[in-house]
Amino acid sequence: MRMTANSLGMRRLTWVTAAFLLASVSAVGAQVVIAPSTPQIGSSNPVTAEPPVPRPHTKPCVVQLFQNLEFADFNTKAFSYTPPTACPGPWAKVVFTADFTVTAGRQFDRTAAFYLGHASIYYGTTAEPRATLSPSWHVERDVTDLTPIFKADQTGEANIGNFVGVSGGVTYNGIIYANAALEFYPASWQDGPAVTPDIVVPVNGTGGDAGTLNTTSDQITQVLNLPMNVERVYLDVIAQSQSSDEFWMFCVPNDVAGELLSCGNTAFRETEVTIDGKPAGVAPVYPWIYTGGIDPYLWEPIPGVQTLDFKPYRVDLTPFAGVLDDGNPHTVGVGVFNANSYFLATANLLVYTDHGKQKVTGGILQNTLTAAPNPVVSQNITASGSAYTGTVGVTSKRNFQISGYVMTSHGRVETTVQQSVNFSSMQEFDVNPNTDSPDIQNAQQLTTVDSETNTRGGYYSGKVEKHFAYPININYSLVGNSDGTYTQTTSVDQQYRLKSSQEVNRYRAYESNVSNEAKAADTLNFDANFNVTGSTGSMTTQTYRSHDSFGRCYNRTLTAANHVLTNVSGGQDCGSHDHR
Repeated sequence: MRMTANSLGMRRLTWVTAAFLLASVSAVGAQVVIAPSTPQIGSSNPVTAEPPVPRPHTKPCVVQLFQNLEFADFNTKAFSYTPPTACPGPWAKVVFTADFTVTAGRQFDRTAAFYLGHASIYYGTTAEPRATLSPSWHVERDVTDLTPIFKADQTGEANIGNFVGVSGGVTYNGIIYANAALEFYPASWQDGPAVTPDIVVPVNGTGGDAGTLNTTSDQITQVLNLPMNVERVYLDVIAQSQSSDEFWMFCVPNDVAGELLSCGNTAFRETEVTIDGKPAGVAPVYPWIYTGGIDPYLWEPIPGVQTLDFKPYRVDLTPFAGVLDDGNPHTVGVGVFNANSYFLATANLLVYTDHGKQKVTGGILQNTLTAAPNPVVSQNITASGSAYTGTVGVTSKRNFQISGYVMTSHGRVETTVQQSVNFSSMQEFDVNPNTDSPDIQNAQQLTTVDSETNTRGGYYSGKVEKHFAYPININYSLVGNSDGTYTQTTSVDQQYRLKSSQEVNRYRAYESNVSNEAKAADTLNFDANFNVTGSTGSMTTQTYRSHDSFGRCYNRTLTAANHVLTNVSGGQDCGSHDHR
């Protein structure tokens, strides 16, 4: 039976999860299983090549946020936090850790978001289980910049919306369990106290969780009532694609979406940041792919880049510090250009104040950032009967400069942010919804950000340069075989690259280079009713490399075949030790 255009359109990239229905196993008295600290050869548990967060030399105080918390509905789970009395601060570092388990059975990947004082302390997605696999994994992140919220008692929220029950005649019974904790490392002569913001302001939806953005005009907003001595400001942003936007990198212009069996609004998305409704910054959208994305066997046991732990993008709003110092309320907003039902967005505003002056004045000197990008679309699609072949491309180029100043206790300080934000996508199509000929859709996409921030005045002049690159290539084909069965073949190459450097008084003080790449390939076989009958040729690798001017180095590669981990090479010394 040939799938209809409606069911085989953009759904062809998401229905696999729904069709991936395996015999269920009930969970009785389940609890979190702590994943091993080192990758286990032969295991199907989720594992990434990312390094653990570097720890200071001191012994930490550990505050448990919650243990064995069950997620089997869409209710937010509240928890309480009290600062560690044995480690009152100052702290050299604060590390968030969490362990997750999903009971064996049938379940979708789910968004996981934890908040403390309504500020986001963790955001990621969960792994999908199987009938014979109850996946367990560990995540951790450096949350030292959120130190202000850790100094007082707080209420926290853990949100992993997870349906357990029967829907459409299908039973979903994978229950998610989680532990979470904070590690507080006291400062010492070896590891001095961290320089942290003075204020953290959460920017979320009206319910305190990530806000929903259905269209370009939608925003999450937060009214700011800041002190009058703001000196530096940053916004850490996460914009997560969901629903019709989950595979936004495969979307096309609305006028050909139906013919090409794809979602609309083109393959271009961009996060826009405003202050009082005026353009203030831009954040690229990372093309995360979840463990149920396209083909679940692509990501077992190695998920895509950052799938289990999203990294926020930092927008430098320091040129607006003088505006925020005027004693009046101001509103920061976050939206996604071309959002097409829908994106989730969350952010934390990090505020540094002048400790030597209670009132700082200043203002904006220049802002050339336009309110919206102007993407250029190219279409070369040829129709032959019910078949459509050709290419669709979209590009966007943004170059802007924002300058501002503040009159601080250490003099006039000017900050200039210059950025070049470029996006390109090219897709190749060979689709025909009315025959058993192959449906092919290949996408090559690249987002780059070249950023330079110059600070002049005060005690020094400085320059920070950052060069981001988010390449992703996806090749997808679905073939109807002569016996009525179907074969889906997919390959993905997904990367995250960041090169950064810092100059102080024209001296190159620091530089670093980070790259993370996941490559995955698999072939899924279906019967005539689109039930999965097997997977062949499953191969996944993930490589994480980092080095900096202090001599710190990390280089690890994980390899998996047939859904189990087969090799681990490298480590913190950038060596090539293999564990097979």
